[in-house]
Amino acid sequence: MTKKGTILVVDDNKTILQTLRLLLNGYFERVLTIASPNRIDTILREETVDIVLLDMNFSAGINSGNEGIYWLARIKKINANIPVVVFTAYADIDLAVRAIKEGAADFVAKPWDNKKLIATLLAAYNLHRSKQEVKYLKEMKHELSTETPMFWGTSRAMQQVRAMVDKVADTEANILITGENGTGKEVLAGEIHRLSSRAGELMVSVDMGALTETLFESELFGHVKGAFTDAHFDRIGKFEVAQGGTLFLDEIGNLPYHLQSKLLSAIQRRTIVKVGSNRPIPVDVRLVCATNRNLQKMVADKQFREDLFYRINTIHIEIPPLRERPEDIVPLGNLFLERYAAKYHKQGLMFDADVQRRLREYPWYGNVRELQHTVEKAVIVCDTECITAENLSLSQVSGPPVTQTVVTLEEMERMAIRNAIRQNGNNMSAVATQLGITRQTLYNKIRKYGL
Repeated sequence: MTKKGTILVVDDNKTILQTLRLLLNGYFERVLTIASPNRIDTILREETVDIVLLDMNFSAGINSGNEGIYWLARIKKINANIPVVVFTAYADIDLAVRAIKEGAADFVAKPWDNKKLIATLLAAYNLHRSKQEVKYLKEMKHELSTETPMFWGTSRAMQQVRAMVDKVADTEANILITGENGTGKEVLAGEIHRLSSRAGELMVSVDMGALTETLFESELFGHVKGAFTDAHFDRIGKFEVAQGGTLFLDEIGNLPYHLQSKLLSAIQRRTIVKVGSNRPIPVDVRLVCATNRNLQKMVADKQFREDLFYRINTIHIEIPPLRERPEDIVPLGNLFLERYAAKYHKQGLMFDADVQRRLREYPWYGNVRELQHTVEKAVIVCDTECITAENLSLSQVSGPPVTQTVVTLEEMERMAIRNAIRQNGNNMSAVATQLGITRQTLYNKIRKYGL
């Protein structure tokens, strides 16, 4: 039997304390006993206590239980989440009911039955741990789930992406999503999850680029109490949170090489081991990864494990940059306009014709994210019924007609590719990495511009 956490027993009878210490030692990792309730404050502030067994009377000849009620309130004031089981000396049901109303988890009457006492304590402890995990799961769901709807648009490029998603969403295939920053890779992952048979469970998102190396295993796999400093209680990792659902690993290309084997092992074995434990835990997750980096080049440069690359890359979906699908820009902008007009109580706002032209002409190197932020700022500063060019702050693309601007942008792109090819000595992998596009996209553009 696995021992539970730490229990604090408070009773002025030293014989009872000694007896309980021997009895409870077989069920709890640590048994702390004190004869005076005056030390409760100190113990709870200096120790990590998971449950308290509290006597209701401490002064000789006084059996009202008022002292116990007082110390019960003190414990709850220090930490409202600690479950407290109270001792009632004479099976005083009224006192027990009063204690439960004041926040006690349960009561045990003296003289006690060992089996009943153990069952009561373990039930209170396990209920407390379950509540903590449910609370954590709810917080994680609120924090990690994505509710942003997928905007497909009408461009041929996005329709091809949509067709691929329709084919693979309801499979168990691992998916790698690539694309420039701001193209909506996490939103697409959320759409894949929504269309899958796992939609009723969580999609848990992890920003691999934001994980420190020291917390990588704890965040993904969890840890047990005492595994390291400040590990005061067991913690479930993202793999377990995503159990039955989808685990989305964003910026997978930022994972340090020496940690990639740990991730690969979990994916291959479909089990994880918490930090500080030796017990493997089966996990059932659908893996979706994303990156704006060229993983193939990273594999060639020994920066990314080839076996991990093929494991996460069963299906590859690339999201095209916004500037390559100009027909989607204004409809997407209108979607953001409607959202932020409602948020800032400015319903009825619209783009005038000049603004729509400017939106289509602008290169949007920050992609959908840049468009979203631009529209939000425009809504905030707008004082009329129409969003104007001044609200957009896109003066750098004002003036030239659409045809002239498009030609200029194409020429700029052609020059950028040509310069990158020269700088990288015709190493196409390096060129693609420098430009932030895939090799296939690079080859398409080389053919387009006759380079």
